[in-house]
Amino acid sequence: MEGNGGEMNAKPVEVIQLWTGPRSLSTSLMYSFAQRDDTEVLDEPLYAHYLRVSGAERPYRDELLTQMEPDGSKVVEAIFGPCKMKYRFCKQMAKFRTPCLTDDILKGKHVILIRDPLAILPSFDDVVPATLKDLQWSSLLSMYSDLESIGKSPPVIDASDLQKDPEGVLRALCAALGMDFQHAMLKWNAGPKPEDGMWAKWWYSSVHRSTEFSPLPLHPRKPFPKALYTLLEECRPIYKMLKRHALQPQAPEAPPLPVPSNKNIFAWVGDEIVPRDDAKVSVFDSIVQGGDGVWEGLRIYKGKVFKLGEHLDRLFDSAKAMAFTNLPSRDFVKRALFSTLIINGMFDNAHVRLTLTRGMKVTSGMSPAFNLYGCTLLVVAEWKPPVYDNNGGIRLITASTRRNSPNCLDSKIHHNNLINNILAKVEGNTAGVDDAIMLDCDGFVSETNATNIFMVKKGRVLTPSADYCLPGITRETVIELVKQENIAMIERRISLTEFHTADEVWTTGTMGELTPVIEIDGRRIGSSRRITSRIQAAYKALTDKEGEPIPCK
Repeated sequence: MEGNGGEMNAKPVEVIQLWTGPRSLSTSLMYSFAQRDDTEVLDEPLYAHYLRVSGAERPYRDELLTQMEPDGSKVVEAIFGPCKMKYRFCKQMAKFRTPCLTDDILKGKHVILIRDPLAILPSFDDVVPATLKDLQWSSLLSMYSDLESIGKSPPVIDASDLQKDPEGVLRALCAALGMDFQHAMLKWNAGPKPEDGMWAKWWYSSVHRSTEFSPLPLHPRKPFPKALYTLLEECRPIYKMLKRHALQPQAPEAPPLPVPSNKNIFAWVGDEIVPRDDAKVSVFDSIVQGGDGVWEGLRIYKGKVFKLGEHLDRLFDSAKAMAFTNLPSRDFVKRALFSTLIINGMFDNAHVRLTLTRGMKVTSGMSPAFNLYGCTLLVVAEWKPPVYDNNGGIRLITASTRRNSPNCLDSKIHHNNLINNILAKVEGNTAGVDDAIMLDCDGFVSETNATNIFMVKKGRVLTPSADYCLPGITRETVIELVKQENIAMIERRISLTEFHTADEVWTTGTMGELTPVIEIDGRRIGSSRRITSRIQAAYKALTDKEGEPIPCK
């Protein structure tokens, strides 16, 4: 800060205050701004004030209190005082903003610098024992919240982003602060600097060897201290909250969602409702370890869940067949489902993926003996119209991948290990069609990779018997509707040739409802949809009137 001799050439200054915690690359960022030709930098001008007010001990405490102004009000006044430069950059530790400081400290512009506590804690613990207070996460959150409350939400920088892309982050930061980026900010000379605080010899030996922002290490320097694990868990929620606001100039653009309104939805995970971005399971969960889970797809029509009872019956039957233990109750599953739908406001044109995993394991491994926590319930509700073109129809090929035999894995278990289906879907994608027909081990049609399949020949409706395919709930519903329409309904083994020469073909599934098939393996299916349209209309009428109401009142 300028003394009286420099005030004749001084002018009002734009103040930028960097708020951070320990071991955050803040000194490197201060050196970066010191390279600008329009910026004066100050190293922790409130340090003496903090020591005086807090009574904290430091090896250099007495010396610092004699060299720096300990009166916080005077320091704040000086920070915003005249300067020969256009900008004044002040590196500040978040805890230096003590309760007795005036709110004038919130004037000007501010930046918050964060760093993953996983990277901070081991190195910080090398110097002094780490505590939550010393790591200053609460102070950083308080600073962000106070600035946000007065309409000055500060830009946030994550140190790891700064290490990965110094120029990109500095450009974004300068833009956020309304100043031009200068290339000089990327380099500085090694050794002590005129702007260093008098405590530099205790803390700055590493940064004095640097000439630029240090790159991210390829791996940790040493094992994480187990004694700090609880402290890490206490710090990370605040870090993650601030991380959401971090500048990320080179982050790839997120892929567009099929339904944009699904961006900000809620999901049920375990025993709670969480925002979409927090909807995650443990890496020790069986669903991650081996696809070890069972699931159901549900559709919501006009405030009701269609065929909920049947879907829950199959969910629990599949869990029993898989020898799951410690299952949640049926009432608990329904409460989680309804709660998720209500909080999302989803009462029509929505689809739910209901999953029950064997649960989290105490250690990695295949054995269910490691599952000692109970099952994990997942409820993912999305706005989702039928996923196929139910007017124009879809095209199919026949996959070389055969449907699982009951000798190996019974398709009547509605499990999450869908590799058999996925391989067939890959073939369909490669061929540029909508889905792929899967044959059984004897060469008869079983189903598609995602749906059951029906055909019409000479006024009769046929569908493959459920020896190799999943006896879908929509399939069973359609079979009953066909009978109610007084149309002959036959379940038997059906060859691929019969499907190639059918008068009509359609697929059924909860996600897609009833979908006409217009082509199989390049062969056009007959142009009539007389029976297909009748069953589509009957199915729609059924969904309009049946279903378990969502208790939204």
